[in-house]
Amino acid sequence: MKLETLAKLDQNQIQKKIISQIRDLINFKNLEPGDKLPSERMLTEKFGVSRSNIREAIEKLEFYGLLKSIPQSGTFVANIGVIAMNGMIEDILRLEDPDFKSLVETRILLELKTVRLAATRRTEEDLENIEEALYAYKEKATNGENAVQEDLLFHLAIAKASGNSTMNTFMLIIIPEIITNFQKYHVCDAGLTKRGIDDHQAIFDAIKNQEPQLAKQKMKEHFKELYQYCYSS
Repeated sequence: MKLETLAKLDQNQIQKKIISQIRDLINFKNLEPGDKLPSERMLTEKFGVSRSNIREAIEKLEFYGLLKSIPQSGTFVANIGVIAMNGMIEDILRLEDPDFKSLVETRILLELKTVRLAATRRTEEDLENIEEALYAYKEKATNGENAVQEDLLFHLAIAKASGNSTMNTFMLIIIPEIITNFQKYHVCDAGLTKRGIDDHQAIFDAIKNQEPQLAKQKMKEHFKELYQYCYSS
């Protein structure tokens, strides 16, 4: 097992331990919805971990709606009953990191929806952002450079144009992991990078012309290799 994999597993265990300790703290102090948690500094000292570890655990619990941070005020227990909160935290602690294939499959499902919404809802500002990402990708792909990040930034611009903040958030969560592992798993070879220029242009044109069905079809064609990767075995 590689060192970075071990480090990631260690970080996972630390985060899960902190989350369980926060749950125990809420139960021990009988904190109710709206009650304030101790500060990040106090939790750092109490749990014997770094402040960044505390912040990551709090952010995760915020994502699931269990805590709410207010700038300059602190972090508070969300409006949810103790029994429900304990049950949700148990579910969170049982979650495993998704494998790369699952991340790619999730990306496909999300993007087929976001591209249709983007074609319906896009603004002129959205079009400018998507086109800017498209040109950045074209420039690198034409020069034979690695354009994985530019590719994914193009797709993130589409997700933002969908006008659905939840889908956009999900994309922001899975994209960094995909960037990290894209080449490791050899999902797409270098020859597909230049073909991606035409794919991206066709997707952009469909969004610009507000043709949601065509946009979805062009995205499906663009994902041909990803489909094969996810469903070939």
